[in-house]
Parts: sequence; structure tokens; C-alpha cells
Amino acid sequence: MQVNRISKVTTEGVERSPNRAMLRAVGFGDEDFQKPIIGIANGYSTITPCNLSLGDLANAAVKEGKRIGMMPQIFGTITISDGISMGTPGMKYSLISREVIADSIETVCRGQAMDGVVVIGGCDKNMPGGMIAIARLNIPAIYIYGGTIKAGHLDGKDLTVVSAFEAVGEYLAGKIDDEQLNAVEKHACPGAGSCGGMYTANTMSSAIEAMGMALPYSSTMAAEDAEKRQNAIESVTALEAAIRNQLLPSEIMTREAFENAIAVIMATGGSTNAVLHLIAIAHSMGVPLTIDDFETIRRRVPVLCDLKPSGKYVATDLHKAGGIPLVMKMLLKAGLLHGDCMTITGKTVAENLADVPNSPSADQDVVRPFDRPLYAEGHLAILRGNLAEEGAVAKVTGIKSRKITGPAKVFDSEEDCMAAIMKRQIKAGDVVVIRYEGPKGGPGMREMLAPTSAIIGLGLGDSVGLITDGRFSGGTYGMVVGHVSPEAAVGGNLALLENGDIVTIDADSQILCVDLTDEELAARRNLWKLPERLANVKGVAAKYAKLVGSSSLGAVTD
Repeated sequence: MQVNRISKVTTEGVERSPNRAMLRAVGFGDEDFQKPIIGIANGYSTITPCNLSLGDLANAAVKEGKRIGMMPQIFGTITISDGISMGTPGMKYSLISREVIADSIETVCRGQAMDGVVVIGGCDKNMPGGMIAIARLNIPAIYIYGGTIKAGHLDGKDLTVVSAFEAVGEYLAGKIDDEQLNAVEKHACPGAGSCGGMYTANTMSSAIEAMGMALPYSSTMAAEDAEKRQNAIESVTALEAAIRNQLLPSEIMTREAFENAIAVIMATGGSTNAVLHLIAIAHSMGVPLTIDDFETIRRRVPVLCDLKPSGKYVATDLHKAGGIPLVMKMLLKAGLLHGDCMTITGKTVAENLADVPNSPSADQDVVRPFDRPLYAEGHLAILRGNLAEEGAVAKVTGIKSRKITGPAKVFDSEEDCMAAIMKRQIKAGDVVVIRYEGPKGGPGMREMLAPTSAIIGLGLGDSVGLITDGRFSGGTYGMVVGHVSPEAAVGGNLALLENGDIVTIDADSQILCVDLTDEELAARRNLWKLPERLANVKGVAAKYAKLVGSSSLGAVTD
């Protein structure tokens, strides 16, 4: 077994390690220096319910690591709560945190010469941040997801955090009163765990499981259930075997593994953010992956799961129905999954799924039979046109019409758009444009859950389109298109739009365009200037804006 690389000097034929002095102070004895040192990257925080239970999982991982002959060392990493920062300037730091998380884990593991790493995370950017670090490090590693929150309940209905955002629109429309709005807020999030639908956290945990970097069934467990702690213990055991056998992430996170992850995301109706994050993780792993790969897989993989935000159920319901292994087995049986991919268990995907049923139980409708899917094709469509020459991502589940042509209502920030929605200035047939919210323009590529949820709450979800160079929450649905690139801040055509321009969103034809000639766009470009506010960014946001690339390439910084 490979052990930690602590420097040594030899005096009179006896090995001495001056570095060991500080390790003795944290509890190392003579025999411990021959054991693997593993990092426990712990995202515990009281900032958000998503990360509230991670400390217990980290402690369980440490205890098990010591029991089986390793030397686990805990270190902390950060989190930003998307749900709390949503709709505020704080959301600009959400995607930035992905890079900070990745950089911090890489820095500690490289600096302390870790033999392996366990990454424990909960909120949205914890998963891609941790996986980017794992890919960069390429030492034996495993991901432990903190678990999903259980559904809230009110008047016989399941609630999630998105229910609170949509309730604002319902309140504006006069559908509910102050008392009902307050009741939704109080009941939406009942305890620890990440947002309960197939939003970004559960989408990414599912993708990591499908990719083979987390244990089977782990991505849909509830944070507060005992099996999640047991999962942490078993994950450390799997890591010990990976270190002993030198099973590296590069042997697991192959091109085929990424294709498996995309297939599962399509089948479960996952978040648009998965496009951005998987491309970024693949970049760090040196695996070629583009937005066009999502479109290719979308066309052959049906949506099998009826999950929120556009469906009925939450992640814990999927877990009861059979979890991600059931979905994977159905895809494998249909020839839509690579069964020979290696996983962190030391077994292939097909071997892990050997005892999983080929079809869902008839006494549930969370997962549909393969011959009766929710939708015949995947839900994340890649659009192009003169407004998205590098591409954009549309989520097309839960909408009545997949095409809209209408006059643009143009806003240079999320706040300006939200103010117009609150004043009831958005009408059926409009195409709302929110620009200068991309990776560089934000900086930070905010999620637009507040305006999209308010539009849904007002009853305009099927009649109003929304496009942005920012992102969408995994909880967003409706006629929405995000990740428009090139973004406005680098002179993309989105920056040239004016109120009243006729914009078309056509998910079936994969088109996002404005009815302007090349000559008209060129004339406007000659007059375009970058908004002054974008030149006055300081601190970490300024560093990020300088380094970050296009969202079509994963918004990576290296």
C-alpha cells in the first residue's frame, strides 16, 4: 500500500523525519507513520441546512478511517448557500465558490501530501467543486454527499424551497394572502439536507454516483436518516481499498463515465447547471466533453422520473422507489449506459447493478416504465443562433409550448427585472432578457430563481420566455434559456438587444435568435460600451472575472 510521502533524512543508517514532529503533536505515534494519510475535506457549516449534518459524517469517517488502519485528517472548506443568497448580490459568489472549494481541497491535499481524500459536501457548488479537485489531484478519492432534505408539508402538499419563491409570485397575483405566504415560508424547509427536488445538489450527487465516484444509492438518501451515516463509514472502507489497489479517479472518470452521468441527468430531469459543472470536471480530468455531447445524449435518453421542479416528487421518493441504481439499470438494459465502466467500489457499473430490478415497481409512479416515459427525449436542449453563437441551455420539461416569438423586455441586471415583475410590467408573449449576469459580467453568473419563480407564480410560465447569460437554479422550469454565450460582458449579441426587438426561442429547432440582420447588429456594436459598473469590481470577484472562461466551456478558471 502506498503511504504518505513525508520527507526523510538518514543519519548513521537510521531514517529520521523532522516533519514528523508536528504530526506527533496532533496524535501520531511511531506506527502511524506507515499508515496512509487521508484528507477529510469537510464542508460542514451552519450557514445552510444543506451542510448542517456534514460534521457528523466527517466524524464518522474519521472514526472508521482510524479503525481500519488509516490516519484521517480533517480540514475545512467553504460553502455558499444558494437558497439564501438567491435574488441578492450575494448570489454572485455562488459559482465563484466552486473554484474556491476546488482550489482549497487541491491546495491542502498537495501541500500535505495526502494519500487519498474523502470529500464531504452538501450545497450545490460543493459537489462540482469537490469533483474538480478530485480530478486535478488524481489520488484515490471518494465523494460523500451530505444527503437531501425531507419534504416540507402544508395542507396536504409537499413543499421545497422553490415553493417559497413561487409563493411570492402567487402573492403578487393575489392567489394567496400574507398568512398563506408566511405559512409556506415556515414549512418549506423542515430540517437538515440539500434542496429536496431534482435541483442542482441532487442532480450533481446523482451524476457523481452514476460516474462511479460515490457508492450506489448514496445520492438520494435523506440527510437525517441513519443510512447516511452508514454510507459515510462504508465510503471510507471503499477508499481504503482504492488506496491499497491504487484505483485512481482517472480510471473511473473516463469519457464513458461522463456519458453515463449525462444519461442519468436526462433520465431524472436534472438541473441545467449539470451542463456547466460536468464540462468543468471533465476539463480538470483531461476528458474531452462539450455542450454538443449533451444534445447527442438527450436525443436518445427519455425522461423517466417525475420529479420536482416540473414534476410531482422529491428525491426521497426516488430513493424509496429504487434510487439512481434503478434508473441506471433501466438505462443499461436499454443499451444507453456503459456497463463496463469501473467504479470506486472496485466493480464495474454492470457488476454493481447485477441485483437491481430491470424495471420499476408497479406500485409507484415516481419512476416510469421505459416504454411509458414522462418525455420521449431528454429535457436539456442546446440552442444556437445569432443570440447564442457558442450555445445556450434550455430546460424544456413542464412547459406546454416549446416555441415562443415575442418582443424583448431587456434588463441589465436581475434586480431591474425583478422590479419590473413586481410592478406587473411583464405580460404574456414577452421575452424577458436578463444580461450582464454571465461569468465575467456578474461577475459570478447568478441564478435567476427569483424572477423565474415569480413569473410561474403569476401564472405566466407558459406564455413568457426568459433568456439570460446567467444561470438558472435547479428549481427553475418554464420557457427559460440560460448560459447564453458569448455573454453580454464580452460583447456577445445579447448586449446589443433593445426593448421591442423580436426574439425567438425554439427548443424543437434548437434556435435562439433575434430578428435583426448582421448589418443592424454590426451598427449597434459600433455604439456599444461596457457598463461602467463592470469596470469597478474588486477582490475575489475581480480575480474571478479576469480568469473565468465562457460558460460554454464550463466557466473554468484554469
